[in-house]
Amino acid sequence: MDIESKLELIKQVGEEVITEEELKHLLQTKEHPIAYDGFEPSGVGIHIAQGILRAININKMTKAGCKFKMLVADWHAWANNKIGGDLEKIQLVGKFLIEVWRNCGMDLRNVEFVWVSDYVKEPEYWKKVMQTARNSTIKRIIRTGQIMGRKEAEVQQSSQILYPCMQAADIFHLNVDICQLGMDQRKVNVLARELGSSLGFWKPIIVSHHMLIGLGEPPKSKDVDRVIELKMSKSKPDTAIFMNDSEEDIKTKIQKAYCPAKVIQENPMLEYSKYLIFEKFNAMEIKREEKFGGAIVIETYRELEKLYHEGKIHPADLKNAVAYYINDMIKPVREKFDKDANLKKLLENVRQFEITR
Repeated sequence: MDIESKLELIKQVGEEVITEEELKHLLQTKEHPIAYDGFEPSGVGIHIAQGILRAININKMTKAGCKFKMLVADWHAWANNKIGGDLEKIQLVGKFLIEVWRNCGMDLRNVEFVWVSDYVKEPEYWKKVMQTARNSTIKRIIRTGQIMGRKEAEVQQSSQILYPCMQAADIFHLNVDICQLGMDQRKVNVLARELGSSLGFWKPIIVSHHMLIGLGEPPKSKDVDRVIELKMSKSKPDTAIFMNDSEEDIKTKIQKAYCPAKVIQENPMLEYSKYLIFEKFNAMEIKREEKFGGAIVIETYRELEKLYHEGKIHPADLKNAVAYYINDMIKPVREKFDKDANLKKLLENVRQFEITR
């Protein structure tokens, strides 16, 4: 694959790239750049944004030649009081999440799972954490609270001050060239870029992927914390679709979803069509009774958006189609956990854990 093709593939992942010029230079000078994403094992509820969308994005990154490091941020989840701050339970959830990705289409040939608990034993890591902390103000660190799924006012525990310093240090400890995380992680990635050179490291490139929105009506507020309210979140289970939801669960949630006629902006049904369905399928069939025009096969997202905006597709018909395709994507994961005795036991164990924010 030539450099331009690699660049275009990575740009498909990035809603924002900082900077495109640096990314192009990296691809020209390094055959296999190191990209990373991290995840907090915070409960059994791994939703489709964390499962399917993450697999789609990582597959594009590795296809473009990247070696991908998936960071299992168990100590970060511990610092953020997830699952009651029980580290052993957090680590069991981490193992569960890895198994979900193994079975939802993620190509793992160039993906390495790295546990934070394996390198917290290394003094060099904590030196990087201290360097970050010494060169940041408390006010700046609190402003990054969004990376923990928290508003600034919700950053209360001392460990939550430590968290962003650890995340910035992760980037340099893992020798990361590309930070490929969600837009909600942008603030700490920018912090790492700003500190990198002065600390004797480098300026990592940021490729921030789109944050899939939840099923509910978008918040009317326009403040800086709106992105937290808008995105799909396990803390709002009625507005999220999980990788272990039943077919009936999926249908029920989607039937209740926000989907106003002719409205494109922040419409979750169109979002899932764009970022999931048209990424995984060559076309999308919308089944309708003959009196309503009969079944229609749509080959591109732009075509779907145009037809919906013109009122030629009814919200109920779009919802039915989206439910069908999402269930089709989740079904292999559900079946694997149902048939494999060890995975079934793992799921049963993590389901018992109390989810805490």
